[in-house]
Amino acid sequence: MNNFILTIKYRNEPLFYFGLVCFAASMLFLVASRLTRVQVMGVNAWYKPIKFAVSIGIYSWTMAWFTFYLGLPTQINWYNWVTVALLGFELLYIALQAARGQLSHFNQTTYIYSALYTLMGLAATCVTLYTGYIGILFCTQQFPELPGYYLWSIRLGIFLFVIFAMEGAVMGGRLTHTIGGPDEEKGLPFLNWSRKYGDLRIAHFIGMHALQVLPLFAFYILKNDTWVIVLGICYGMLALWLLVHALNGRPLVR
Repeated sequence: MNNFILTIKYRNEPLFYFGLVCFAASMLFLVASRLTRVQVMGVNAWYKPIKFAVSIGIYSWTMAWFTFYLGLPTQINWYNWVTVALLGFELLYIALQAARGQLSHFNQTTYIYSALYTLMGLAATCVTLYTGYIGILFCTQQFPELPGYYLWSIRLGIFLFVIFAMEGAVMGGRLTHTIGGPDEEKGLPFLNWSRKYGDLRIAHFIGMHALQVLPLFAFYILKNDTWVIVLGICYGMLALWLLVHALNGRPLVR
C-alpha cells in the first residue's frame, strides 16, 4: 500500500496532495456528521460533503496515475492546477453550505446561492471537458510501453466518465435528481438514492466510475483487447439503462 501511495506521489505530485487533502477532509466531515443532527433534504448535512470529498479524491489519484503516461509535463501541469482550483472550489462550497445547513445543489432561494450553484456547475463542466481532452491525448499519442488492453481501458474509462459526468447537466436543468417525486424522500442508507422514484444520480455514479472499474478489470483480470472493448460497451449500456430507468420514474431498489 505504501508503495502504491508513493508511486502516485511520484507520478503527479499536485494531484496526489490534492487527493490526500480530499481524503483528510472526508474524515473531518465524517466526524462532523457524528457531532450534529442538522439535516438537509431529510439526511445528515455532512453526508454530501463526505461523498464528494471521497469521489474527488479518488478521481484525483486516478488521473494522477494516468497522466504520468502522457509524458507532457507542461500540459499536465495546466490540467493539474485547473483541476485543483475548480474542484477545490466545488468541495469548499458544498462543505460551507453543509455547515450552514443549506443546500449546495439546486439552491435558487437567493441570487447569491443561484450564482454560486451556477459557478459550481461551470467548474465541474470545465474539469469534465478537460478530462475529455486528456482522453483525446490517449487516442493520439503513442504508448509502446503500455499493453493494448490497458490503453483501451483508459480510453474507454475516460470517455464514459465524461459522458456520464455531463449527465449532471440533466439534473441541473431540472433542478432535481429525482424523477416522479420530491428530492426530500429518504432513500438508501448514506447514498440516499431514492427507493420510490427514479434517481438520476445512480447512472451518474456508475458511469463516472468507469474511470476506475475498466482499467482495474483490464489490468488484473481480462488482459485482452477485445474483452476490454466488450466490457466497456456493456458497462456503458448498463449506465445508459440506469439513466433511462430513472427517467421513467422507476427506482433501482424499492
